[in-house]
Amino acid sequence: MKVLIIDIGGTHIKVASTENLVPIKIVSGPHMTPAKMVEQVKAATAKWSYDVVTIGYPGPVAHERPLSDPFNLGPGWVDFAYQKHFPGKPLKFLNDAAMQALGGYKGGRMLFLGTGTGLGSALIVDGTLVSLELSHMPYKNGKSYEDYLGLRGIEARGKKAWRKSVKKVIAILQAGMVADYVLLGGGNAKLMKKLPKGVILGANSNAIDGGIAIWKDGAVGSSKHPSPNQYPDTTVTAKPN
Repeated sequence: MKVLIIDIGGTHIKVASTENLVPIKIVSGPHMTPAKMVEQVKAATAKWSYDVVTIGYPGPVAHERPLSDPFNLGPGWVDFAYQKHFPGKPLKFLNDAAMQALGGYKGGRMLFLGTGTGLGSALIVDGTLVSLELSHMPYKNGKSYEDYLGLRGIEARGKKAWRKSVKKVIAILQAGMVADYVLLGGGNAKLMKKLPKGVILGANSNAIDGGIAIWKDGAVGSSKHPSPNQYPDTTVTAKPN
């Protein structure tokens, strides 16, 4: 099965496939709408061959579609007819952090934190994937976790202070989630100089791997297990990589 993976981010949209593992980057930002996304993705992949589509979305997902517009992109994502623009290609929607978590899961109880334009989060407990929405929860000084760990945190406070905040928040959330280890991903994770014990730096390929794995037999979203987005309260099983 050939999979097209669309990883939607606040700065770039990354597009890859099982036959094109090095992603193409499309500039996104506050003016990017779903219509523009589909138009630019289809233009960039016009010569690609694929059977199914995985979309990693920077926000809450249920019933195979977004529940709200992203904070860092343009409007119109909730009611857009995605399947119409990929006729004959089965489509799975997945929270982008959950997709990265799935791609980097090594077993046990793992917390994923993605430090990019915003802050993504997911938890996998012995194979059960749970999408989290921690980014806009209050942290301190009237600001959220995302305000400290996302791009705004770097721009407002500098890299040194940002690194300290990342370590502090990891310690808080790892303890609260009782996680065996933390997978730190996202475009800014590479700015960390030294990772605390029990923290693993995510690979750039995690999102692609997760976007492919969701279609595999026995993985999240496979034919043997219900999709995590089909029923919000349903638990599903993921295999360690």
